[in-house]
Amino acid sequence: MTVLVTVFLPQMLRVNAAGAARLEVELDGDPTLGGLLDEIGDRHPALERRLRDETGALRRYINFYLDGQECRSLDGSATVLVEGTEVRVIPSVAGG
Repeated sequence: MTVLVTVFLPQMLRVNAAGAARLEVELDGDPTLGGLLDEIGDRHPALERRLRDETGALRRYINFYLDGQECRSLDGSATVLVEGTEVRVIPSVAGG
């Protein structure tokens, strides 16, 4: 079963995805956020390194919204994605 997911990237991360504002990703095997990030890593390794740390964990300062819900309030990288899911990548903003 193939699941098509759309990933929206903020301006600051587009340089790591050949300038793309959004990515259309087909997931054949593992339709989870982690599987999506694996697929992104195959296509855009530099982008994947900005989204996950060296252990594969989601970076603390990057938020992933799946159809409007923050993934950490769901099942994190194990959250199952369905056909048409929209993933918005939003870096945390800090100030002082």
